Amino acid sequence: MKILKAAACLLMLAAPAFAETLRIGMVTPPSHQWTLSAQKLAETLADETDGRLTLSVFPSGQLGNEAQMLQQLQAGALDFAFLTVGELANRNADFGILVAPYLVPDAESAARLLEGDTAAALQDRLGGLGLKGLGLGMAGMRIVLVSRPVAEGETLAGHKIRTVPLAQELDFWTRAGTAPTPLPLPELFDAYTNGQIDGMQIDLEGTWNNRFHDHSAQVLDTRHMIFPMFAVASARKWQTYSEDDRALIAGLMAQTTADIRAAYPGIDADYRARLVEAGAPLKEVGPDVFGDAVETWYEEWRAKTPLLVDLEQERDALLNR
Repeated sequence: MKILKAAACLLMLAAPAFAETLRIGMVTPPSHQWTLSAQKLAETLADETDGRLTLSVFPSGQLGNEAQMLQQLQAGALDFAFLTVGELANRNADFGILVAPYLVPDAESAARLLEGDTAAALQDRLGGLGLKGLGLGMAGMRIVLVSRPVAEGETLAGHKIRTVPLAQELDFWTRAGTAPTPLPLPELFDAYTNGQIDGMQIDLEGTWNNRFHDHSAQVLDTRHMIFPMFAVASARKWQTYSEDDRALIAGLMAQTTADIRAAYPGIDADYRARLVEAGAPLKEVGPDVFGDAVETWYEEWRAKTPLLVDLEQERDALLNR
């Protein structure tokens, strides 16, 4: 009995005091860079705190869609999330300026723009949504997949395109003459292969990992939009952490999102090369494939969200360096 009591005491001494498991949610699958980065963050946090703080990663919308996760964050039922701008823009339209069409030409420029003053100003507005902003990430530049080809000189008008339920994005695709159809990512493969939609907006990473190119007549390498991500904490939960823990988590999240931004130029290049090598029907096209949607979209949204003008000016300065 004395031996058992001694062993129990040793275990108690070895265990970290006040151990706490935090949770982070995202809609991306396990193979996606955001999920991989979250897993690495979890390992680092556990190492830095000797196991006192651990982080459980919930990919693929396991905790619900982004609207549900946002509600959990606001209520303090969820600690962290990697959120796209969709639900944020539905509550504050200014967040949607980051998906302006043809804002930047490539992932390198996108990463630099997301490090700028306008993006930082948007992050500061997260407090009004019950969130604490901890950094901006991104996925690959948006491209378009279609199950029936777009002939030379034609536009995407008439296609039923999967998109996300974000006002600026839906407006863009409507102006392009398509039928924008919001669908959750887990439902996309079945919807595409059974003809429920005949096109989608996605990136090269998602195209390859889901083998969407095997079911596409064309992979249109438009690179027409950034796909930004906000790393956020529940503002309510954030106040319960110690000052030292807040500083540690903020630093780790800043590094994680910086690493994600830095990774995507290479990720885009890698998956583009894989698709070419696999003989995928990859085709570079310009803004003409969207008709006059780009021009008319800017006319509308510069008036609705004047912060877009600031973002464009910052972009111009960045590209002209």
